[in-house]
Amino acid sequence: MTTSTAPAASAVGPARSDAWLNLDDAGRAAADVLPQDVWDFLSGGSGAEMTVAANRVAFDDVFIVPRVLTDVSSCGTSATLLGSRVTMPVGVAPMAYQQLFHPDGELATARAAEVAGVPYEASILSSYSLEEITAVCTQTWFQVYWLRDRILMGDLIDRAENLGCKALALTVDAPRMGRRLRDIRNGFALPSHVAAGNFPRPWTDTARRGTAGSSSSMMHTGEAFDPALTWKDVAWLRGQTHLPIVLKGVLHPDDAVQAIEIGVDAITVSNHGGRQLDGAIGSLTALPAVAAAVEGRAQVLMDSGIRSGADVLKALALGASGVFIGRPVLWGLAADGQRGVDRVLQVMQTELEDALALSGCVDVRRARHLDVLPRSSSAPVSPVQRGSR
Repeated sequence: MTTSTAPAASAVGPARSDAWLNLDDAGRAAADVLPQDVWDFLSGGSGAEMTVAANRVAFDDVFIVPRVLTDVSSCGTSATLLGSRVTMPVGVAPMAYQQLFHPDGELATARAAEVAGVPYEASILSSYSLEEITAVCTQTWFQVYWLRDRILMGDLIDRAENLGCKALALTVDAPRMGRRLRDIRNGFALPSHVAAGNFPRPWTDTARRGTAGSSSSMMHTGEAFDPALTWKDVAWLRGQTHLPIVLKGVLHPDDAVQAIEIGVDAITVSNHGGRQLDGAIGSLTALPAVAAAVEGRAQVLMDSGIRSGADVLKALALGASGVFIGRPVLWGLAADGQRGVDRVLQVMQTELEDALALSGCVDVRRARHLDVLPRSSSAPVSPVQRGSR
């Protein structure tokens, strides 16, 4: 099973970002301007892309049970994520090499996050450096993969601390890159003008060497990432930094519990947007059990498959403290630079406020007590059943 090459909808969306009414409008505009191999790099997942599809099915299979006769003349979307007040419980997920999509790359997305008042999670593989990104965004989190070079890992952690990053997010679901068949078929490689801004330019040489029938980015990460990452390394990381640590890529509740015992501050329930293990559980499907196991001892975040403010509401109702959005941000970036990302985040906040009001919630806190009804069930899932948050 594979996903379509553009967001599904019955009508063609407007190209101008100020006219986008939903995130699919941004997706169609991006599909119109991106080369096919870059669109595939952005849109594709691993294997048959079953998990890419499962992420959306999970949201489509959950229904909110609204409450009525609540004064919703004023609804607040603000929230607190890792101790910082944000305008909504939504952040920008870490995504690599954003100059593939627009010359301004991460600087445009980081500026948009700053304007919107939400966290920006900078990827270790950003095409601009962490120094450049933190100069334009005060709410920067730094996402890292575990590198074979432990000294380089330590240097990156020090840089994040010295630059005022608000958190360190360790991605733990990528001991190796999943087999992304679209990239392999395209012989995908980074163009000559794109490199990893946090490293000397030769560090990404392998990722720029195109080879028919292979993915150069997969070859490069195989060289750079350490597949021997274990819980002992997470404990080492906890001892190396005073920053809050987010463990990104958790789907099993027992892993979440073990992370908290080590001292991790937040869990991101994530299947990497369907780009790692094909056939892995949808992130939203995994969320309630992880939230119940955490029992309020750490914040539970999630990503993968979020396409609307109503999706954010569903995630909150199932136990999330906040969500991070990925592909739609890059749709906006590709189609209209920072203005496109601005519009994506504006639409998300508008939709979330609308969803809160129509479900009878005056604020985000109340949304966490909504009942939800799975399509396959006749009984709502109550907050008590989902566990304490």
